[in-house]
Amino acid sequence: MKTRVVVAMSGGVDSSVAAYLLKESGHEVIGVTIKTWSNDECRDEKSKGCCSIRDIDDARSVARKLDIPYYILDLSADFKEKVIDYFVDEYLVGRTPNPCIECNNHIKFGLLRKKADELEASFIATGHYAKKGFDEASGRYYIQEGDDLSKDQSYVLSGLNQEQLAKTLLPIGDMEKSQVREIAGKLGLRVFDKPDSQEICFVKTNYVDFLKKTVPERLPSKGNFTNQSGRVMGTHEGSHLFTIGQRKRIRITNLTPYFVTAIDTQKNEVQIGSENELLAQEMIVHRVNWQLGPRTGAIEAKIRSRHGRAKAVILSFDSSEVRVKFELPQKAVTPGQAAVFYDDRNRIIGGGWIKRAFAYHEALEPKTV
Repeated sequence: MKTRVVVAMSGGVDSSVAAYLLKESGHEVIGVTIKTWSNDECRDEKSKGCCSIRDIDDARSVARKLDIPYYILDLSADFKEKVIDYFVDEYLVGRTPNPCIECNNHIKFGLLRKKADELEASFIATGHYAKKGFDEASGRYYIQEGDDLSKDQSYVLSGLNQEQLAKTLLPIGDMEKSQVREIAGKLGLRVFDKPDSQEICFVKTNYVDFLKKTVPERLPSKGNFTNQSGRVMGTHEGSHLFTIGQRKRIRITNLTPYFVTAIDTQKNEVQIGSENELLAQEMIVHRVNWQLGPRTGAIEAKIRSRHGRAKAVILSFDSSEVRVKFELPQKAVTPGQAAVFYDDRNRIIGGGWIKRAFAYHEALEPKTV
């Protein structure tokens, strides 16, 4: 009996080839496009979101070409609650969100997996550039970096739990992007040369414009720039306009450039300082999802999607938080972003959300595990 697999088809080349590979390997494949945005947005042919008319038509065209069943699953209300509302709320409290991770956790590998269960499918599959493995010693599933490091998406899959991982397939994780496009071209899929989608699918221009359009009544007004000592250095148009490490929009005359080093949304203050003041030696990470199980010791930590992995040590952990020390100080360790821990085999040990960063002078007291 063939294994039934639901493939999340975004209308792009990666998920299209993933569906093809699974069918070629003998699976019974069902294509599903997740509709994540409102009808008005989806009618926009130029929309950059992953539910535009063009994307749905592209996915349907590929499904027809591959001769597989195809459905559209409207999860727009859930997407607004779990992803968009989270995205907005994080910026308004001075944190920098990562909506792709929340979408994977709650939508693609959450609600879509439940739909797959209803369709009596054994697995769901996506076109992520990452690999899934199983560790015999611990009896646990994990995500591993994809072979094409320039496209690796393991970071955004760090939140998947064991139940989700057990039912996940990642068919293109051991392929290069060029190979994927070549396969699509040979199959005559019209998406073979389709450009990659932008990272945040529902933001057309930039997050500031999105906030202005979505929650204008919640945006703060003018506030102060301050330095580390609390001295007022100038004024800004609202703390929501800034993220840690930002240099843009700091209009203060000085020979030395300023960077955003902290944000206090309750006071509507943005702290600025030198580039050196962005360097952090340690961080606290909370809401950690352990794929290979909790541990202390040497790791490599990734603090942004396109940030190189940095050597670090997990000093301690408890049920809610992990304390991590970098071998070399890292720039702009940003609350709200995900921190993902890898071992020396490119496997994800675990990942969570950065709660606080500590600079050189902010020594932490030793903590007993």
